[in-house]
Amino acid sequence: MSLRICVLASGSKGNCTWIGSETTRILVDAGLSARETARRLEQCGSRIEDLAAVCISHEHSDHVAGLRVLHQKYGIPCYANRGTSEALVGSTKIGAIRWTMFTTGSPFTIGDLTVEPFSVPHDAYEPVGYRVSCNGTSVAVVTDMGIATGLIRSRLSGCKAVVVEANHDDLLLRNAERPWYLKQRIAGRQGHLSNQAAAELIEEIAGPHLEHVYLAHLSEDCNDGPLAEKLIRDVLGRKSCAATRVSLTYPDRISDIWPA
Repeated sequence: MSLRICVLASGSKGNCTWIGSETTRILVDAGLSARETARRLEQCGSRIEDLAAVCISHEHSDHVAGLRVLHQKYGIPCYANRGTSEALVGSTKIGAIRWTMFTTGSPFTIGDLTVEPFSVPHDAYEPVGYRVSCNGTSVAVVTDMGIATGLIRSRLSGCKAVVVEANHDDLLLRNAERPWYLKQRIAGRQGHLSNQAAAELIEEIAGPHLEHVYLAHLSEDCNDGPLAEKLIRDVLGRKSCAATRVSLTYPDRISDIWPA
């Protein structure tokens, strides 16, 4: 298999996904401390010294908290678009980063990986998801999105493994002890994807090619993991894709590794 993927962490406390080929290994986002990133990389059979790049989806702190040390101590190149890099200028937590810039929508290469950043709707400056390909195999990571656009659907189509946000259950969010403005933000078109919306997205892109679905960025108080997982499994069953594996992701431990 030309690609492997493991979600090192997912949720409001930190987001980080490892993607690797036989020769090139990258992170999508760096929301863990460098020390914790190194520990979890070892659990999936990799090392922090082997990383060729960190690709940032957007500037929110739960996606960039470990970036400074990864870049300054370990010399790992950092990739971002202009909107994200400019949003982080002057950040006391991030410090000076020598960015490798890309243009959203234009593929670029890192080692033997082809990385395609695509626009997603979220309340950040220029947020993206990523489709990563190697030797005819593609995977995708797309979290922190208010709606699943046609562009997102097209970029996830044909992937063998996808990391997709399933942030909240509509009823649990509605009844949560949170300020009304925050509930509106989460449920809005630039907020976070609900379980039902994630299920509709998976239903549209599913097919015999899809081997693994990771459910990411689950809210600790506005979602229920087994509920989200059942909803996706039911959708896959209706699409005659019952063999497709569904995995939850976690803030405090790594996910399953694809391929197993």
